[in-house]
Amino acid sequence: MTVTRTHVRHLLAASALILTTAAYGEAMAQGTFDNALKLEPASFKTINVTVDGKPITLRRYEAVYVGKPVAMAKEQPARRMGAGGSPSGADTQALADPLTYQKLVIFVPDTATEASAMILNVNNGGWFASELKPGIEEGGSYTSTSDTDKAGAALAAGYVYVDIGSRGRGIVAADGSFPGKAPAAVIDTKAAIRYLRLNDQTLPGSAERIVVTGTSGGGGLSSVVAASGNSPDYLPELAEIGAAGVTKDLKSTLNDDVFAVIAYCPITDLGHADMAYEWLYRGIRSAENTANNSWNAAAQQASSELAEAYPAYLDGLGLKLPDGSALTSKTMKAAIEAEVRLEVERHVAAGGTVPPRGSNFEIVLRQRDGEKKLQLLNDWVTVENGSVAAFDFDAYLRFVAKTSALKNVPAFDRTANTGNVGTDGENSLFGTSTQAYANFSAFGWNRNEVKGDGSGPDDTGLDWAQYTLGPGEALARQVRLINPMVYLGSEAKAARYWYVRHGMIDRDTSFAVELSLAAAARMDPDVKSVDFRLPWMTPHSGDYDVHEAYSWLAEVLSKQQ
Repeated sequence: MTVTRTHVRHLLAASALILTTAAYGEAMAQGTFDNALKLEPASFKTINVTVDGKPITLRRYEAVYVGKPVAMAKEQPARRMGAGGSPSGADTQALADPLTYQKLVIFVPDTATEASAMILNVNNGGWFASELKPGIEEGGSYTSTSDTDKAGAALAAGYVYVDIGSRGRGIVAADGSFPGKAPAAVIDTKAAIRYLRLNDQTLPGSAERIVVTGTSGGGGLSSVVAASGNSPDYLPELAEIGAAGVTKDLKSTLNDDVFAVIAYCPITDLGHADMAYEWLYRGIRSAENTANNSWNAAAQQASSELAEAYPAYLDGLGLKLPDGSALTSKTMKAAIEAEVRLEVERHVAAGGTVPPRGSNFEIVLRQRDGEKKLQLLNDWVTVENGSVAAFDFDAYLRFVAKTSALKNVPAFDRTANTGNVGTDGENSLFGTSTQAYANFSAFGWNRNEVKGDGSGPDDTGLDWAQYTLGPGEALARQVRLINPMVYLGSEAKAARYWYVRHGMIDRDTSFAVELSLAAAARMDPDVKSVDFRLPWMTPHSGDYDVHEAYSWLAEVLSKQQ
């Protein structure tokens, strides 16, 4: 007999009759704001779309997913990339919906069942705040055959499709503070997951089959959410915003783990990302391939120090490759090369071509302002009879740097050090809610050059180790709470299935960071499988292989029938 939710409800009702008073009280435990966050079954609007030319009716629910949303300023920075992400008075825009950063929209196709997956979309490029931007509109036309239409693929499969807004760096609260500091984006995403679980009986689809997906900062966000399921570390912040399933005494009555993750080019492990970047690229950096021609003496010295610090961290992770061999600073570059070789051979097997050495690759990069076409010399790979016969790793890295200039040094924690005053990297993600930015790594902190910004020994009298073990423990905690490497292999419940992509010509973070993430996920006992690739001639981007990704998802879902 197939057990449906109706059967389960009847069984629970019968069991409740024989529960002791104490057991019944425990069974009925709920979060402080659960009653206020219950979704009314009839509170939807009906919208009509077409998928593959056929009409589909959707229920559209819209709701604030926390009990205590943060009050936002009516004017928000229109451009968020200034020093520390702090807004400029002239660069503001009116906030049309003050709740947009903690609101979600749920689209339920009429083909959804109780077992349908729920696709949870996060944005947060660069770990910036993400306004709610519903990906499905009344009268819209979608397709399941496009490699860029994930809404069409999801609707065609009968999945519930969820878009959320979430806090992140760059936003300003009504009191003038910065409420998007780490781990705000993670907290909001976990709160949205808890909202879906709280209302699981009301909605078609299964909250036990949530698939979180995002790109870049959103890929990093998706990865840490997938790694840290049900960890109590986040309960104080979840309670602060009135998330579902959190009691007054910081107990959890709901789970926030997810079934699977589809992450594109995840920007993650930020506390060590600068070291990984220089360790990989230091040997091929030049004034010509470094952004803003900033490859000066200070940058060269910084690059050396960062590169030399990475092996100890990487080796300390205890990672292994799929064949069981160690993934260390001695084997990492060979592992990256092996992944690129595999992708070259996949490309050829699929009918693609590779120009002979001395000829040019023709590459088309899709950008916001249109397509950019590049012709770049092949001086790094030779293919014979469908297999890679020769490969020059350093020449390959120089090739990557020709498609897009390497980031300044440091690549991520660069505000207020090594002459990088006026640029922020990811610094505005960290610090107190009243700080425009904070250095968040030992290198960046110890070399802070700006007096009065609240970072560095010049302001605190303490180096990074002293500060983070004392008055700056909260800063160190911020860095930990957005790092999936902290949670993979821990008692947290990781997603069972991981689909991770990082383009073969993506220089936005080190390939070493991405291979480390994949290796750590494979080693977590909760994880059933990891599908990792460096897609052919793909830059920093996402949702470019939707057909492949959603075919993968259908396969892993079928294993759970």
